[in-house]
Amino acid sequence: MADLTITAANVVAGSNARTVHGVAGVAITAGQVVYLSPTSGKYELADTDSATAAVRSAHGIALNGAALNQPISVITEGDVTIGATIEAGTAYYLSGTAGGICPVADVAAGDYPLILGMGKSTTVLAVNIQYPGVVKA
Repeated sequence: MADLTITAANVVAGSNARTVHGVAGVAITAGQVVYLSPTSGKYELADTDSATAAVRSAHGIALNGAALNQPISVITEGDVTIGATIEAGTAYYLSGTAGGICPVADVAAGDYPLILGMGKSTTVLAVNIQYPGVVKA
């Protein structure tokens, strides 16, 4: 398996989505997973195998693309049409590729698993972030 191949133009928040707004600290594409940097106060790309705890603690999924210092909207909970083909009933996780989303089968030893949500259909991800902060053996 591999990270989801997301078509950024097809990432759309559902009617039940909870969103936050902020500023991009790096270039971000719609559909990428982000965290809120404690040092800059800006959104940057999350990564499950980063040595930095804050980077592993995703805040949500970007709903729009943004260059450095541009506004960004982030879904933190609820449904999102993710812009990729997914499988209903499958858990999707933060990837070891910065900003990436992968199925549970791709979570590797040494990663800090962070559940982004469950596939609700072949296109909709029910975002419900869960991060226990433990490394996978």
